[in-house]
Amino acid sequence: MDANSRATLQADLDAFDISEEFGFLLEDPLTDLPEYYREWMDLANNLTPLIESHQLRDLVDRMPVLSPHRLTSHRELRLAHLALGVISMGYVWQEGQHAPAETLPKAVALPYWLVSRRLGLPPILTYADSVLANWKLKDPAGDMEIGNMDLIFTLPGGESCRGFFLVSLLVEMAASSGMTGAVEVMHGMEMHDLSKIQRGLLNVVQSLKNMKETFKLMHEHVDPTDFHGTLRIFVSGWRDNPMLPHGLLYEGVSKERIFLSGGSAAQSSAIQCFDALLCIEHDGDSGAFLMRMRDYMPPAHRQLIETLSVCPSLQEFVLSCSNPAVCEAYDACVLALEDLRSYHLNVVAKYIIVPGSRARATGCPLRGVGAALDETGTGGSSLMVFLKSVRDTTHKAMLQNRVED
Repeated sequence: MDANSRATLQADLDAFDISEEFGFLLEDPLTDLPEYYREWMDLANNLTPLIESHQLRDLVDRMPVLSPHRLTSHRELRLAHLALGVISMGYVWQEGQHAPAETLPKAVALPYWLVSRRLGLPPILTYADSVLANWKLKDPAGDMEIGNMDLIFTLPGGESCRGFFLVSLLVEMAASSGMTGAVEVMHGMEMHDLSKIQRGLLNVVQSLKNMKETFKLMHEHVDPTDFHGTLRIFVSGWRDNPMLPHGLLYEGVSKERIFLSGGSAAQSSAIQCFDALLCIEHDGDSGAFLMRMRDYMPPAHRQLIETLSVCPSLQEFVLSCSNPAVCEAYDACVLALEDLRSYHLNVVAKYIIVPGSRARATGCPLRGVGAALDETGTGGSSLMVFLKSVRDTTHKAMLQNRVED
């Protein structure tokens, strides 16, 4: 790649807040806030024991309202959003599915709302918080591998909580070369440079394969019973959720209840970028859900999806250029994305559907979600229907299918 192309690529990566090494991850997240915010940090750092001893709600109820105006940097704002997010989840779900809190106290709700407005994120724990910004290295000089990593804040679920978020983070990191490839394809389209388009597409293929391989770590680090019975409720939201059908009241913010979705893999900017690049358009309920999930992404990441979506159609360009190598690279991307989505379906069956069925069959609903979300994702989607729909729509994008039609 020549110097001009490298400079153009780097400028776009910077504009969309992407790192060649880390992808969409927040690089070097802070692990502490100024002393003024000590009460937030103390609660977030001790969340699990406070929930298990049923003390968190009482402590939040007595907490003063702190001003977020002393937060000056982007990293401070991201850490504050993460801390207030885990505190909110703990507060709402401390007593499990049968007694969720219906009001978030002003001491959390108001600063959370103000921090969220500054970041362009909703006031709920998002995938961008719990996955992209919730990590630290045990040895700062060591590698980015799961044995050398830990979470900044944990939710109930023990090692399965740690494993779930860190494996998800490593999957996102595996997407980094694919994000660079997507931007390179975009530049190749502008210049009608077939070699650049092919090179970018091959980067995307390899990235998607690496994501699937990394995803397999979930089986080593997450126990299905712990995930389904303990952790899952603490990433559940208050939209399309039968446990909180009327939403949540944010005290000091609005007199109307607010409906927000919990963290979901559908909030992964990387996957939606690949869809946009490959011109995979999801319609109906699945398309509407994915579009709504963009509101839960950092604005710069959302902007890349929107930029790729309005570019001239890569699919039509590849078909019209009649270059077998480029056509093959495009179809390889679609196939790898379909394969990743099929694998996700299997993981969801193992960690949600099977434990839910077992709990119902034994008549012993687990402590947390029990049966309430067995057919629904934490983001509020109809789970298996949604996942099969997006997988099948991905398959239809194969050029081979277009030629046969």
